[in-house]
Amino acid sequence: MSERVSERLTGTDTHAADVIVIGGGTGGYSTALRAASLGLRVVLAERDLVGGTCLHRGCIPSKAMLHAAELVDGIAEARERWGVKATVDSLDWSALVATRDDIVARNHQGVAGHLAHAGVRVVRGTARLTGPRTVRISGAGEFTAGRGIVLATGSRPRLLPGLAPDGRRVVTSDDALFAPGLPASVLVLGGGAIGVEYASLHRSMGAEVTLVEAADRLLPLEDTEVGRHLVRGLKKRGITVRTGSTLVSTQLSADGVRATVRTPKGEDVVVAAERLLVAVGRTPVTDGLGLEAAGLSTDARGYVVPADWSRLETAVPGIHVVGDLLPPPSLGLAHASFAEGLLVAETLAGIPSPPVDYATVPRVTYSSPQTASVGLTEAEARARGLPVKVNTMPLTAIAKGMVHGKGGMVKVVAAADGAGGEATGVVLGVHLVGPQVSEMIGQSQLIVGWDAEPSDVARYVPAHPTLSEAVGETFLTLAGRPLHQH
Repeated sequence: MSERVSERLTGTDTHAADVIVIGGGTGGYSTALRAASLGLRVVLAERDLVGGTCLHRGCIPSKAMLHAAELVDGIAEARERWGVKATVDSLDWSALVATRDDIVARNHQGVAGHLAHAGVRVVRGTARLTGPRTVRISGAGEFTAGRGIVLATGSRPRLLPGLAPDGRRVVTSDDALFAPGLPASVLVLGGGAIGVEYASLHRSMGAEVTLVEAADRLLPLEDTEVGRHLVRGLKKRGITVRTGSTLVSTQLSADGVRATVRTPKGEDVVVAAERLLVAVGRTPVTDGLGLEAAGLSTDARGYVVPADWSRLETAVPGIHVVGDLLPPPSLGLAHASFAEGLLVAETLAGIPSPPVDYATVPRVTYSSPQTASVGLTEAEARARGLPVKVNTMPLTAIAKGMVHGKGGMVKVVAAADGAGGEATGVVLGVHLVGPQVSEMIGQSQLIVGWDAEPSDVARYVPAHPTLSEAVGETFLTLAGRPLHQH
């Protein structure tokens, strides 16, 4: 069903609702759906398309293209490792784009249909706060919220001074997938999840890729061993990885970009590429939102900080915030914003709702190799003064890992409560690197979230042969019952 206002509105109309949601991305539409299911009258204001960045420019289209990249890599592996005489004659970019866009369109239709079925009134227009309970939507009039307003306007790519995107030679993560054709070479600035995924994607599609990160490792917020294994996997695929390096200058030409990158040793290296992809983070979108009119402001980083994290409620009673407008410990992840939407909707409906436990929200990077983690890193646990016991296991130590032949590892961080330093305390974190580990993190999320101990997990036998055996073996060892580990 297409997005439309269910009744004709004029710019001078005044309308009442129980809840007004500003922004139709994952956080906004999940709030609207749950609130409507609880019997509240909901207005959802969206100036673009419901689904937001995740559905239209981020998570979904990028993962669709990464799946295509896996297929390309699989053909090369079949030929080089398994003796399957297959080749990739060419890549039909228009066909890839058509499939990707069809997946996005069908998801968009599904979201719009769910909203319509739930009775959410979707109003297309730019919304601006005019008070603590009032919102003006362009072309639609003034709206009053009886119970509350939810801010869910999301984020945009952070730009670098003097480096304006042009959609062809210089692109951001929002428009990288929509730039014309496949470049022969790409320089990716930023070694977070987005930068790593796009570097991986372009390499699979045949591009020469240089990945530059200012921190001393990729995925700086992840466990150090995760970053180490990830770099090893990316370099094995032919990606040039430069950590601890910064961009000094750029020169644009008709053919692309010449960038000067300064290495940790202070040396300047020139990198020439057809395309420069800037993936140095995202910044909250609050311009034009009218926060001042409602008595709100942002912090120095542009976030809207809740006064009550258990309800995600701001200092102005009745105004809540979800998604990328939230500062850490919120993670800027779509699945975290779903949980935030549920919390806020249930709070506004007056029913008990558990706060979002950000420590148990999984973090995944869908590159090749993939990474997936939940809970504390070893460094975080030690920084908190916790005695810990750590165990790691390479995926190649088990049969299924040998079949995949792509390396990787499992690392578990547990509390060491025993007098001899045994892992008799709860599991604090689980960290995975390797093929398809995004599909393995769910069990670890439950282990960490339910405060399980290694002995609790070791009771359960994983299927053989699977990659999950490596997780099971790691817990067996921590529980003092090693099988294949020494």
